[in-house]
Amino acid sequence: MDFLPEKIDDYVVAHSQPEPELLTELSRETWQKVLAPRMLSGHLQGRVLSMLSKLIQPVHILEIGTYTGYSALCLAEGMSDNGELHTIDINEELHDFQRKYFDRSGVGDRIMQHTGNALEIIPKLKKRFDLVFIDADKRNYPNYLELLLPRLEKGAVILSDNVLWSGKVIEPLQPDDEDTAALLQYNKILNEHPKLETVILPIRDGLTISRVR
Repeated sequence: MDFLPEKIDDYVVAHSQPEPELLTELSRETWQKVLAPRMLSGHLQGRVLSMLSKLIQPVHILEIGTYTGYSALCLAEGMSDNGELHTIDINEELHDFQRKYFDRSGVGDRIMQHTGNALEIIPKLKKRFDLVFIDADKRNYPNYLELLLPRLEKGAVILSDNVLWSGKVIEPLQPDDEDTAALLQYNKILNEHPKLETVILPIRDGLTISRVR
């Protein structure tokens, strides 16, 4: 769902920084070869992720939900010179696709891929993260947050994708809609948690920026 009129969205993209050629190639190949290509962050959101990462200059980045690697590469653009990015995805079939583009980025040696259940992998990562991007199975968003908060220093930033969920968050909740129910719970937690300050941006499907107080 697009929350901006198409012509406004086109204008915004046209007057924002162009995406790097490597990401254009990645996007093109994703649309040609991979299922559900709409899962890509895409040009506008990718430039937002890149800009936020450059402002934060994180040493340790965690991404939950790699897909084909577009958002990871955007986040890596702002990574400190001694930084590293850990990205988790449950789909092992995309590992080589991701690695091909990571290795072409110039920082591939500092992008660590983890394949499997993020709820099991996160506790094994002995890091305290400066920047986190959550873009995975929606029903586990509250569980990811619970695992992550003890690993975040004051000033750390959590970015959460799809928090408007095609507008379903303002529609009557269907009894069997676990994803929307989880997102409603998650958005409420982010808004009310005493350790967090949060703002939702209506970019693509909704992007939340939460900062640890």
